[in-house]
Amino acid sequence: MKKTIFITGASSGLGKETAKLFQSKGWQVIATMRSPEKEKELTALKNITVLKLDVTDKTQIEATVREVLQKYSVDTVLNNAGYGLIGALEALSDEQITRQINTNLLGTIRVTKAFAPYFREKRSGMFINITSMFGLIGYPTCSIYAATKFALDGFSESLAYELAQFGIEVKIIAPGGIQTDFAGRSMDGSMHDAYQNLVDKVSEGYSEERIQQFSTAGQIASVIFEAATGNKNQLRYIAGTDANSLYNERLKLGAEGQYRSMKKMFSF
Repeated sequence: MKKTIFITGASSGLGKETAKLFQSKGWQVIATMRSPEKEKELTALKNITVLKLDVTDKTQIEATVREVLQKYSVDTVLNNAGYGLIGALEALSDEQITRQINTNLLGTIRVTKAFAPYFREKRSGMFINITSMFGLIGYPTCSIYAATKFALDGFSESLAYELAQFGIEVKIIAPGGIQTDFAGRSMDGSMHDAYQNLVDKVSEGYSEERIQQFSTAGQIASVIFEAATGNKNQLRYIAGTDANSLYNERLKLGAEGQYRSMKKMFSF
């Protein structure tokens, strides 16, 4: 029987590539986004349904999930909607901070809560939550972004224990850098003069040359498909060469050892 995946943030980048990959593998795809009227590529594909969804709108989430479950038997929910927020804490407004938390963290929690009763009653289902290598390792100018991703990691692990008794699985995908428009359309940020030297140092890691070494969205989508179909008793999937390098360094040095190493790197 054809399986169905529900995806948030499917208008571009990783979300769109994942929608296309699952469709190509014979899945029914529910691709949600804030502005479905602008979407042309996914709407042209068989077995993809494009729906409007803003994950910051609790009422809309609940209505959309009810609508979907009246028509489809959903097997997997991919919580992908999110964006980057870059800048020293002092540079960020309260509005920027609140919007980041509301989208990256609360959006995933709301969507998950809306589907949980359905999966519990049928005693099967899977949540796949997109975090980040910055949900496992802190990084300068990413304090609020990392806060949302660290929180998602803890939320996902805790939820996995809660839901296991009902046959529901939870998976975490922690990508490194991705060659998408994440650093453009899907990025917010602010500057503060006192932190300019630090920002310049961090920016070296996002040069055009370095970005070309990042994983493609398609490569990360393949990791998501593996998590959804591989039948592994595995919670976290570290995705991308850079993410694995940083994570392996943490395992080798320990959290405190890596902290000292990175602190030295960014000291002036």
